[in-house]
Amino acid sequence: MEYKGFDKNFSLQGKVAVVTGAAQGIGRAIAELFAEKGADIVLVDLHEPKETESVVKGFGRKALSITVDLTKAESIKSVVEGSLKAFGRIDILSNTAGVVHLDDAENISEKAWDITMAVNLKAVFLLSQAVGREMIHSGGGKIINMASQASVVALDNHVAYCASKAAVVAVTKNLALEWGQFNINVNAISPTVVLTELGKKAWAGEVGENMKKLIPGGRFGVPEEIAAIALFLASDAANLITGENLVVDGGYTIK
Repeated sequence: MEYKGFDKNFSLQGKVAVVTGAAQGIGRAIAELFAEKGADIVLVDLHEPKETESVVKGFGRKALSITVDLTKAESIKSVVEGSLKAFGRIDILSNTAGVVHLDDAENISEKAWDITMAVNLKAVFLLSQAVGREMIHSGGGKIINMASQASVVALDNHVAYCASKAAVVAVTKNLALEWGQFNINVNAISPTVVLTELGKKAWAGEVGENMKKLIPGGRFGVPEEIAAIALFLASDAANLITGENLVVDGGYTIK
């Protein structure tokens, strides 16, 4: 494969991106930035992403909203078929949807464990598998999986979440290894606490202030910062990057 250069404005003009978890938080920020940079967007969420769709169209891009439960095999099929029917191809997949159930290891329920693995791991793999098949036939693409700093360090009361995100990184590396020959780049992003609506509630007050003291950068992230990393990985500037887990944590995990 030859080096062909890239647009230094990180344009996604003419690309089609599928973004899960697009109704809010990091997924919404990614969908909106991708649209701003020229991509048409398939917005996937358990809840209807009306506000995100409006912003995408405001940038003059096409948007398709698909409201599904990604833990169901038929939902994965509907996302891929719907995307191909609307746009004819998929160039970028951002697996951003996720859940977190916190409890100590001796008390976390089987139900919480299963839901965490279904959303954070099973859905990521099955959608990557289905989209990857299409990318193999179409000549390549970019897959971006949302992991977490919890993929590389232990966090109190996060046993299921840590396990699911570590597994996402492992899946990312394996897909990158197998699909590099097809011009498919697969990478993961591992943020620290991000101030989504959920993040603001979970880390409000003293618990949040104590956590910030452990971060050399002294603060949490915002969705737009993570979206910027996703844009880089989705762009041609990252054509030589695959199988990586890009940790965006203000230095939390360097200790």
